[in-house]
Amino acid sequence: MNPFRWSFRAQFLLGFAICAALLGYAFYVQFQLGIQPCPFCIFQRICFAALGLVFLLAGLLSPRAAGARKGWSLLALLAAGFGASYAGRHSWVQLNPPELPSCGPGLNFIVEQHSWLGAARQVLLATGDCSNIDWKFLGLSMPMWCLLWFVALGAWALYAGWKRREKHLFHR
Repeated sequence: MNPFRWSFRAQFLLGFAICAALLGYAFYVQFQLGIQPCPFCIFQRICFAALGLVFLLAGLLSPRAAGARKGWSLLALLAAGFGASYAGRHSWVQLNPPELPSCGPGLNFIVEQHSWLGAARQVLLATGDCSNIDWKFLGLSMPMWCLLWFVALGAWALYAGWKRREKHLFHR
């Protein structure tokens, strides 16, 4: 069955399943392999969760109107864009490690001292432990893979939202 001929619902529910699987693997790496996430990793997880939620809601609602499908795909693209920005910055920090390794205080402390917006700003300026590469697959670190997934899922959402639908009696 050709995935490019799937319904909007099927395409968005697949996007949700991929986000859930990626988050599940991140928790496996943390709790089973013992690799602790840095603040960048936490924000990437939040973005995957937000993207997965958009995919799930849109897939369950499966709007008929083309404008609504486009709106959901743009919302998914927004979540993927935020995730890609964090993953891109994290990848850049890994490729250009600072001289003094320190990621700074933990995420809880940052949020207590600032707001979530201030914490996001602090994380974007993070250095140090964030530059450690504890995991690689096919030569790419985890944030590099996350960047690829955010770009792919954002493109998938745009495709699903802008694809012309064939008229089927029982097909959404």
